[in-house]
Amino acid sequence: MIQHPLSPRRIPSSVVEPEIWLRHLFSAKAAIDGGVVRRKVRDVERIVGRHAFESEVLRRGFRAVRNGGQYVIFCNRDEMRLIE
Repeated sequence: MIQHPLSPRRIPSSVVEPEIWLRHLFSAKAAIDGGVVRRKVRDVERIVGRHAFESEVLRRGFRAVRNGGQYVIFCNRDEMRLIE
């Protein structure tokens, strides 16, 4: 469930419009502050679709990785280095 931006009550994510869901994701404090947010892959695919999600991440100049059942979105344009 997510908080609908126009309503004080929580509603199931299954009835949220994709644009509202994306707006909610990228208006999180961590996203605004240039931090990291994460979302379940199944939610992304069910609500907005992988292509729309990836397009929005790239449009904003951010990067994301998929690991297991999570997307981790880095809400900044800082250099990344994979530690293996």
